[in-house]
Amino acid sequence: MVAQKGKISLKALLSLVLALSLSLAQVLPAMPTAHARGRGLPLVRDAEIEELMRIYTRPIFRAAGLHVGAVKVHLLQDSRINAFVAGGQRIFINTGLLQQAKTPGEVIGVLAHETGHIAGAHLVRMGLEINRLSTLAIIQQLLAAGVAVGGALSGSRGGVQAGKAIMLGGRSMLQRRFLAYARTQEAAADQAAAKYLERAGISGRGMLTMFQRLANRSIASLAHADPYALTHPMPLQRIRNLERLLKRSPHYNKPDPPYLVWRHKLMQAKITGYLSSPRTVWRKYPKSDTSQPARYARAIAAYRIGDARTALKLLDSLIREKPKYPWFHEMKAQVLLESGRVREAVKAFSHAVKLAPRNGLLRLELAKALLALGGKANAKAALKHLAAARATEGERPMLHRLKARAFATLGQLKKAELATAEAALLMGDADLAIRKARRLRKLSRKGSAIWLRANDILNAAKHMKRL
Repeated sequence: MVAQKGKISLKALLSLVLALSLSLAQVLPAMPTAHARGRGLPLVRDAEIEELMRIYTRPIFRAAGLHVGAVKVHLLQDSRINAFVAGGQRIFINTGLLQQAKTPGEVIGVLAHETGHIAGAHLVRMGLEINRLSTLAIIQQLLAAGVAVGGALSGSRGGVQAGKAIMLGGRSMLQRRFLAYARTQEAAADQAAAKYLERAGISGRGMLTMFQRLANRSIASLAHADPYALTHPMPLQRIRNLERLLKRSPHYNKPDPPYLVWRHKLMQAKITGYLSSPRTVWRKYPKSDTSQPARYARAIAAYRIGDARTALKLLDSLIREKPKYPWFHEMKAQVLLESGRVREAVKAFSHAVKLAPRNGLLRLELAKALLALGGKANAKAALKHLAAARATEGERPMLHRLKARAFATLGQLKKAELATAEAALLMGDADLAIRKARRLRKLSRKGSAIWLRANDILNAAKHMKRL
């Protein structure tokens, strides 16, 4: 959540759906400014990076007493350094932060801070605080209105002015209470992060380095800011507190594991390869750089401009060096699939799944390739992978769309229609969900499993339209 300078009305402040961020010191809270795509934020799905985030967060969640599988980390395509908690146990982290973080420890420190917000139930507590302040605001407005009305009835302009003064004064007081509460939560998240890092045996040096960098960027803009009008503690004060908390850990000078450093560099190369222009990729990773991250970035850039030959040559060199790394095989499969070499793509995806069998997103990609290859046998195989993917991916539109294609290939049209209706409901397309559900109720025996599910979808879609 990136905050913007300026004034905000009490009504806007109290009605805010708050996301708690790592931003060091900002003037007033505001919703994320990333451009929406469709109905949501610009989410990025990538099996390799998501797995790395799970590796980063697993020891932190355990140290915080959180169920490892209950908290989800989502990637946002945004070039700014930022991360925040929203919608319960969900952490959102910008690709910009991942690209600019110099070490794994810097990312882990940020994730530990956001975990502090989750473990402390800060979103829930903030909602309660907003409700409490909303009640106070209403009472003050009623009191102010009473003064104003009394003055108007008596013919006094002073009463009206007094009412306005009470309203303005109350608004300022409530804003400051709200901001003070937010600062308290940020300080608590910092303390919790330091505790989790120590429990997990992870150095807090990366966290301190990242927050110092952010502090240096914000000091100039906050030189004359009112510290009581900020959502976060003042940068220098916050850094001093973090130094005290983090440097006393016996793990402070512990280096990042070499494997994580390697994965971190591969992640940055992948993000650059996909999100930057090819010219930027070649400038940052020139041909003279023969490291694995550099070749990975150039392979992805070549794939993006349609140079499959160069991309495959680079990926094959990486696979020879790291044959058990599933994500090189996945990337090769993607290049082959986009090049029309579907049978080879299925083989590469299958190998990647063997190396990472619990990754649901990878199984979705394999199912997609199998369906592109065609045939009933491949459709049956795709359904098996989709069933396995559901355990980790949950109910996703893509999963149900692929199921619809598989069932259609097998001639199971009612199941295909049901999967289409499920996908439509998940995507928010109430009209399509209603059409498919009504058709299914006509085609199915009343009381059957398909009829009952179609009826549920119909009711849910109708409710969606009423909202």
